Amino acid sequence: FRRLMELNFFALVACTRAALPHLLQSRGHVVNIGSLAAKSASRFMGGYAASKFAVAAYSQQLRLELAEQGLHVLLVCPGPIARDEVRVYPGSEQLPDSARKAGAGVQLERLQPEALAGRILKSCERRDLEIVTPAKARLLFAIADLSPTLGDWLLRKFT
Repeated sequence: FRRLMELNFFALVACTRAALPHLLQSRGHVVNIGSLAAKSASRFMGGYAASKFAVAAYSQQLRLELAEQGLHVLLVCPGPIARDEVRVYPGSEQLPDSARKAGAGVQLERLQPEALAGRILKSCERRDLEIVTPAKARLLFAIADLSPTLGDWLLRKFT
């Protein structure tokens, strides 16, 4: 948990704070890469989800405090990204096989990085606040907000 928080959250905060004076002066953009895990936890991935929830909260906090000064903050919450290499994490050998797969076993088509990058650029131009992709994940999160019981059931079924 500590290592994931250092990498996914505290490093992001340090980089943002270092760049903030220039970003405010230029009315620039902060693009924080969350994950679908920033919106909903999944089994066996508690530390990762906790670190990405923190990224989502920090992104909202920055928007609320600094939008009037011209800072644009975009939170990007993508599903699993298509990759050539297989990533193996220390300690993952203790997880079930399904949780060791890309996206912790989420049953979603892998996103093409080039397409996601294009979408991020367009969202910066429009000064959107958030990208959650794929769209069916947004529906799941809305259902889970309205009914945590149903949301948990759906997560167990599809992860």
